[in-house]
This record gives sequence, C-alpha cells and structure tokens, in this order.
Amino acid sequence: MNKEIDVIKNMKTIEWLKAELLSNISQLYKDMANNEDTSRENLEDLISNIILESYVLAKRLGIDYKSLDKALKGNIKLNLVEEHKIERWYGDLSALMEHIETAEE
Repeated sequence: MNKEIDVIKNMKTIEWLKAELLSNISQLYKDMANNEDTSRENLEDLISNIILESYVLAKRLGIDYKSLDKALKGNIKLNLVEEHKIERWYGDLSALMEHIETAEE
C-alpha cells in the first residue's frame, strides 16, 4: 500500500512539474512579447526556473543529474560537429561547453 502511495505521489509531482515548466515557458514568451516590461533579472529568473524544473523533472522520471549532464554535453558536441547555425553565427555552443567543463572542475 505504501508503495502505491509513493507511485501516486511521484505521478502527481511529475504532473505538477510539467505544469510549472509550461507556465514558466509561457511567461517567458509573454514577457519577451512585451519587451518594454521585461527586465534582465526577470528573464534570468524565468530561464533559471525552466532549467531547475527540467532537472527535477528528469530526476522524477528516473534520470539522474549526471546522466542528464552527460546527455547535454553529448547534444552540444553533436551540434558542434554538425555546425549548428547558432555556433557558426555566435559561438554559443562552444562557449556553453567551456562553461560546463569549467564548472565541473
């Protein structure tokens, strides 16, 4: 019985995290559409919430943080090899990879 409660609790938590994630993405779009009302601090807060909720959601889905980090690095490397436009235009992906690797030290 206790295991069933844990499963239900986890399912409710996953649904709540999905709703929070969508809410923050929606708010980010709204704030960007109303550019004059958007502060850098507000954008940082929304984007950091999206990242946080993504990590916690992954954890609730059985993906540990190290695996998620590894998948993220793999995704960045793949996009570097495929010369993604963002990398060609701005160098954002190599800068992100450098940031991640520096943060790990």
